[in-house]
Amino acid sequence: MELFKKKDKHRIFNFKSKKNSKRKKKVENIKGFKFVEVVVIVIVTGILCSIATGAIFYYHYSNYNFGYDKISNNKNVNKFLQVYATILNEYYEDIDEPELIDSAINGLFTYLGDDYSEELTQEDTEALLEQLSGEYEGIGVEITTDKLIYTVFADSPAEKAGLQKNDKIIKVNDEDMTQQDSSYIASYIKSCEDDKITITVLRNNEEKTFEVTKDKLYIPSVSKEIKEINNHKIGYLYISTFSNTTANQFRSALENMENDGIESLIIDVRNNAGGYLVAAKDIASMFLEKGKIIYSLKDKSGTTEYKDTTLEARKYNVIVLTNEYSASASEILASALKESYGAKIVGKTSYGKGKVQQTLSFSDGSMAKYTTAKWLTPSGECIDQKGITPDYDVDLEIDETQQNIIDTQLNKAMELLVQ
Repeated sequence: MELFKKKDKHRIFNFKSKKNSKRKKKVENIKGFKFVEVVVIVIVTGILCSIATGAIFYYHYSNYNFGYDKISNNKNVNKFLQVYATILNEYYEDIDEPELIDSAINGLFTYLGDDYSEELTQEDTEALLEQLSGEYEGIGVEITTDKLIYTVFADSPAEKAGLQKNDKIIKVNDEDMTQQDSSYIASYIKSCEDDKITITVLRNNEEKTFEVTKDKLYIPSVSKEIKEINNHKIGYLYISTFSNTTANQFRSALENMENDGIESLIIDVRNNAGGYLVAAKDIASMFLEKGKIIYSLKDKSGTTEYKDTTLEARKYNVIVLTNEYSASASEILASALKESYGAKIVGKTSYGKGKVQQTLSFSDGSMAKYTTAKWLTPSGECIDQKGITPDYDVDLEIDETQQNIIDTQLNKAMELLVQ
């Protein structure tokens, strides 16, 4: 029986980002089942409201343009430009022109009344794109607000150099870090121009110094485990986000477990707010038969079906775990496996984000994202604001101590697979 165990309440920072924005807070892998982390899940609700890491769908139109020639002669645009010029020239106080433009852009998005269409700041844009890129240049550790190393990623430069969990960082390149916060340390290491970094830590009240070489690293988004019940091997894969590298990570983990003889599979997308639609599509294609529908897109021009075009397919039983924070690309994968593969869904009704976005980058480093279509399940259903109803609705339970949460959802999935 899997339990949520109580965890250190410290906030975790990642060395993979230059700055730590609210949109990048990581929800820990649910297979660890920490009680405090369940409380942290509430934060995800705010993230999901904007879905900065939601399923962003990039269209690649060869003749993509906005029809500037038509817009330049548009009387409504000319009206706006007239007001804009008048404010700049005649308003009685000084005007911050970039802020004025940002306010106008935000006004356009407000009119749409769409939670997923918005302008992102340069900081949020960098954080989002780096998270979705699936890789970063760093040393491969996570630290808490107390500057303790919480995680040392496997095969990372930090692990090879000898850094360990619970080491406390006190110096970086001989610069004192005892009075700095964790985000400063992360930013310092990220922006360091030298490939080799000297890190001094306190371990068992003794100072130790390590030379670490930065490298290009995967941002882990898939974790695996094999669970054996009644001589039945069940593969378990948790997906934390859908980045550019997630499908490759998923395939590697899946094939590794298949070589170890798994007979069925659990795919866990609980607390996964989404990511790139193509990542969900590629994972679904590993299971579906050629010609099966993965999803459809409905936009101004009509509805287009997207089918599996690969010869790859699988036959064993699959269960997908979802909860109220499973959104966007998580829902695309869950519905594709349910309707086109025959997988069962266990947990709670998903978030209900049935829209996809396109992005527009600006020269100042900021970005706008805006909804271009609704996506439909293989059966043609739009789950926006409704979510995907599980085949087995299961609540998590708290044990008698009120400290540990029993993962009854995972337990139910395993029970179904060994029947």
